[in-house]
Amino acid sequence: MVEIKQFYDENLAHASYAILSDGEVALIDPSRDPYPYYEFADGNNAKITTVIETHPHADFVSSHLEISKNKGAKVYTSKLYEPLYEYTPFDDGDEIKLGKISLHAINTPGHSPDSISVLIKDEHGRDYAIATGDTLFVGDVGRPDLRESAGAVSKKREELARMMYRTIHDKLLNIPDDVLVFPAHGAGSLCGKALSDERYSTMGKEKQTNYALQPMEEDRFVDVLLEGQPFIPKYFGYDVETNRKGAPDFEESVKNVPHIKYEDVRAGIIIIDARMAADYKEGHVQGAINIAPGRAFETWLGSIIGPDEKYYLTADSPEELDELIRRTARIGYESKIEGAFVNPHDGVEGGLEIDYNELKQHPENFTIIDVRNPGELRDFTLFDSAINIPLAELRERAEELDYSKPVVVHCAGGSRGSTGASIIEAKTGNKAHDLGRNILLFQ
Repeated sequence: MVEIKQFYDENLAHASYAILSDGEVALIDPSRDPYPYYEFADGNNAKITTVIETHPHADFVSSHLEISKNKGAKVYTSKLYEPLYEYTPFDDGDEIKLGKISLHAINTPGHSPDSISVLIKDEHGRDYAIATGDTLFVGDVGRPDLRESAGAVSKKREELARMMYRTIHDKLLNIPDDVLVFPAHGAGSLCGKALSDERYSTMGKEKQTNYALQPMEEDRFVDVLLEGQPFIPKYFGYDVETNRKGAPDFEESVKNVPHIKYEDVRAGIIIIDARMAADYKEGHVQGAINIAPGRAFETWLGSIIGPDEKYYLTADSPEELDELIRRTARIGYESKIEGAFVNPHDGVEGGLEIDYNELKQHPENFTIIDVRNPGELRDFTLFDSAINIPLAELRERAEELDYSKPVVVHCAGGSRGSTGASIIEAKTGNKAHDLGRNILLFQ
């Protein structure tokens, strides 16, 4: 009997796995916080003997090195990964015995040149499941455009797309239909473009329903795969290299973040106000950028702030700050925090008040910014005159805007509008109006 437990981080849409057999545990693609895996092993009177990295992750930081040091587990990954720590190569033909079952490496390049998948065979030697990392998702395959300038081996996106085609046709399509598929990500991840909400699947279902596994010529496949991929956050390359080196221990690194008073904040360093948009608008520190503490907080933090920048982090309470620091550590950004402080009660009010009737009747009298990503524009266009500047680019492009007219920012009714308006204020000193949920008045 094979026991596989999935651990799922909703905020990063990241899935990791613990495989248990006869008192031994293997972990696949563990997240930054190792303690849930320790609890799983302890609760089953088992020992973590193995950690497998399917590739150097771009969107989160792994705890593989910490687990190896603390538990004596061996780290396995492809030799193409070329990690900067002690590891055991795990490539085509290699096998790991785990209790009464076995784990088999399959090189599956495409998302990255060093990607592997892990075929899990039961105690009778039958193919039971495959952990596909970022190669095969439910409804999608991994994007091929993240390794053009990161990692030990870099490849152009077209070359990786062709590798993905061969991986699918030479390897994945040969796996039996009843084999379970356990991917490293679900819907909301930026490691693909059409991931399903479902968190696991079977090879048979993917062969039937996954667009990337349908019959098509290689050139057509390359065009389809490259079309419509989402933006690449600033932190992705940084995380690839962090994972190659191995991150510092999670709890120690979190505790090293300095907690300060607002009076100790120094000028010239970005302040991230991690409160809800409504709270930010009531009063905030001058020049602070608002990133709401919702599901995608880490992603937007690492998209707006570059890995070479320091920043302050503020929230409404010490407890909220502690939780947010732990979340920033999941992408390796806790080391970038210059100081964390409780938001002062007073501050400048956010946002520009506008006349909605005038906006509806004369949108030409406003500078309207749509901060959605280009692929989202297919869903609806609210104002024909709107300028599309994706949120991840706004800090670099804010000076392009016409501030002789009132500036209105909108997304699809979520928190990106508030973030966009706060970026404009922080970057230029001009206030902007976040349309927020009032977007419904214009649809």
